[in-house]
Amino acid sequence: MGRVRNILVGKGHAVYSVHPESTVYEALKVLVDKNVGALVVVDKDQFLGIFSERDYARRVILKGRASKETTIREIMTEHPITVTEDDTIEDCMYKMTDKRIRHLPVVDDKGRLIGLISIGDVVKYIIDEQKNIIENLECYIHGTHH
Repeated sequence: MGRVRNILVGKGHAVYSVHPESTVYEALKVLVDKNVGALVVVDKDQFLGIFSERDYARRVILKGRASKETTIREIMTEHPITVTEDDTIEDCMYKMTDKRIRHLPVVDDKGRLIGLISIGDVVKYIIDEQKNIIENLECYIHGTHH
């Protein structure tokens, strides 16, 4: 099974972020504009947490708060579960399933943010890996080389 670095090679290290003092409304606009489900919360290159659609649903809408008046700092998930480039895809699947989360920030050995992977990235990697294995087995069975 592959590692987180294999996903990042394909998708890159670019991460969309939001400042903790931004309003939830501003962050929601970024989510929609970038077509993503989560943003990392960063202040002066310091990784502080993550803001997701789930945070919005649970901590703003259902609490009757106003998204134009609530800051990200008030509702973000602090100290989210993270992974490193060396973690396996299987480890990521376990963490995401066990904790019911859809995004994992990727940090280096000093805790600096270097990427973000989603459940979609993990599923795509697994599908691509299985397709490659099947093609290789078919070539082996038919005596051809790929």
